[in-house]
Amino acid sequence: MSMVGLIGFGTMGSKAAEKILHAGHSLRIYDANPAAGEKASTLGAKRAPSPREVARQADMVLLFLPGPKEVEGCVAGIEGLLAGSHPGLVIVDMSTVDPASTRRMNELAFKKGVGYLDAPVLGRPASIGNWALPVGGEASALESCRPILELLAAKIYHVGPSGSGNKVKLLNQLMFGAINAITAEMMAIADQMGIPPGLLYEIIITSGAATVSNLFKELGHRISTEDYTDPTFTVDLLVKDVRLAAQMARESQTPPVLTRTVELINEIAQAQGLGNLDTSIMWKAYQGFWEKNRKKEEAS
Repeated sequence: MSMVGLIGFGTMGSKAAEKILHAGHSLRIYDANPAAGEKASTLGAKRAPSPREVARQADMVLLFLPGPKEVEGCVAGIEGLLAGSHPGLVIVDMSTVDPASTRRMNELAFKKGVGYLDAPVLGRPASIGNWALPVGGEASALESCRPILELLAAKIYHVGPSGSGNKVKLLNQLMFGAINAITAEMMAIADQMGIPPGLLYEIIITSGAATVSNLFKELGHRISTEDYTDPTFTVDLLVKDVRLAAQMARESQTPPVLTRTVELINEIAQAQGLGNLDTSIMWKAYQGFWEKNRKKEEAS
């Protein structure tokens, strides 16, 4: 493709941009944050003043945005992609959003002769090139974008119609939320009992126990080194993802059980002002919650 568009030059989007540029493709980007746009320019990407201008020049546009509201504004807004679209353009939403939102955007795109795929990322930023992409949408649109997507992912799965990729991603996020929550709870309990979280992490990691997952390795390392301010994934994003997953489950007449507790834990951390930090910080949310309850008991 002669020109690829990319909206959202954040943690994931910037990694994708580097891969695309290194492969020799031209890249037109837009990010609402001027600093992100400046960083993209230093890599060799061309900046655009709006998503509309990106769409006018690109053959395909990748979206890396925080959630459904941002995606809808980017796609269907006055200065959105569809306002500058042309027949044959394909929009690939790699954000984590709900299936219903994707289907609405797909319907709008179809009326303009524009392809629309949901291809949310399964994988961490550092593992780009080895990501897995569950894709929803038309197979023909996927094939036209495959050369670019294969720069980012080792496996691409055409799951089904529009919104199908979102379903897989949100199911994955349910598991992410549960692992994150129990890691936080375990570390907080250990600390209360006088076992340093860093020591607990070291023992479990070296044990080779079945409980050791890649996510636990990452979370435990951050906790043991008190590294929360350069987040791989923020509390705010986890709150959003688990909420969307729970909503999806309820709409499918499969009300979640464990997820309700995970939602509460996430929201407690967010209410304590930890939203912009890495999800590993959530073990401290337990400490704040317990301390608040102790004070209530003492006052009663």
